[in-house]
Amino acid sequence: MTTAPPPAIELSADEARRIALRAQGFIGAPDRRAGVRGVLRHLGAVQLDTISVLARSHELVPYARLGAVGRKAVEDAYWTHAPTDPTPAPAAGAAAHRPHAFEYWSHAACVLPVEEWPHFAFRRRSYRASPHWYHDLPDGVYETVIKQLRTEGPLTATELGGAKNGGPWWDWSAAKVAVERALMFGEVVCTGRRSWKRVYDLAERAIPGDLLHDSLDDAECQRRLVRLAGRSLGVGTRADLADYHRLKGEHFDAVVADSGLVPVKVEGWAKPAWADPQALESVPRGHHRTTLLSPFDSLIWERARTERIFGFTHRLEAYVPKPKRVYGYFAMPLLSGGRLLGRVDPAREGKTLVAKQVSLEGPKAVGPMAQALLEAAEWVGCTDVRVERVDAPELRDALAAAVATG
Repeated sequence: MTTAPPPAIELSADEARRIALRAQGFIGAPDRRAGVRGVLRHLGAVQLDTISVLARSHELVPYARLGAVGRKAVEDAYWTHAPTDPTPAPAAGAAAHRPHAFEYWSHAACVLPVEEWPHFAFRRRSYRASPHWYHDLPDGVYETVIKQLRTEGPLTATELGGAKNGGPWWDWSAAKVAVERALMFGEVVCTGRRSWKRVYDLAERAIPGDLLHDSLDDAECQRRLVRLAGRSLGVGTRADLADYHRLKGEHFDAVVADSGLVPVKVEGWAKPAWADPQALESVPRGHHRTTLLSPFDSLIWERARTERIFGFTHRLEAYVPKPKRVYGYFAMPLLSGGRLLGRVDPAREGKTLVAKQVSLEGPKAVGPMAQALLEAAEWVGCTDVRVERVDAPELRDALAAAVATG
């Protein structure tokens, strides 16, 4: 006789929202002892992007959760290596320390905790099996790049012979194509950035030996990443869980069912959902952060989920033609009291942070927006804040006055 599965736990929309906020690190006191590395391990992935307005997105993510952590401290936390056992002696050019993180393709290009290296084996295998990574590369270039890294140690594409020379792939040189191919395959690792250029090293040298393996099958890898996504989201639909690390596959439903996540029904959600069992053990309580969010923050990077949880439509318009933009080039949502209360498109002019375009969800958002702008300005070294356009003109004077009085 088959035993029927227990009924799904029911959550209100408010409970789901608070669970999501706590899972993403926005409820409760910031864990300053764990710091930026703690944020990275808690989230499982921090997205990178070339756009820098207030700061780059991978800096904005820990700032939103921890407050004004030093920007150099952010970079050091991701990329500075911690001492490890010096024996046996490393090979010539070898990295002397154990890395905390590596860069790879997850939700997008992301900083990932180094202990998750084995769980991306499925993706490395997929790239190795993709024919388009095997053409348009002169004979011997790949082997030359690997040999150069082995001999000279970590290098940028420029140091490997030049990143660009008019090649058919994004103007990349043959050396750049080769090292990126090696990165996708897992033979090479990006262990840091130097003036925003990737620093490449051999995986055999950069990844600790106990992690350097591709022994997990695809289902094991995806099961681990689904479980991590559930922990980082708190609660999510199948699409939410898949989107976090961009997972797919015909057996994905079975992976979710075997992930250890708990089936739940959320008020107002049209589709089934799953929750981290630990997230269901207690009611989320504590202080709510008031902060500006990077458009690439994992709290809001999936548009449908953001609308479902917060009733807030968010879209990055950096790649939208300027005449068609509604909220601005790099509009940053305002989080306060566990709600999204507006957005601002910021810019910097010398020591002034300029709020070029602001939208507010009514007068209640004026104070939180002023607070968030002033804190962000101080963090990036600005001494003044200037408010330009506010979508609700009647709130502009109130916001400008709140900023002026601090």
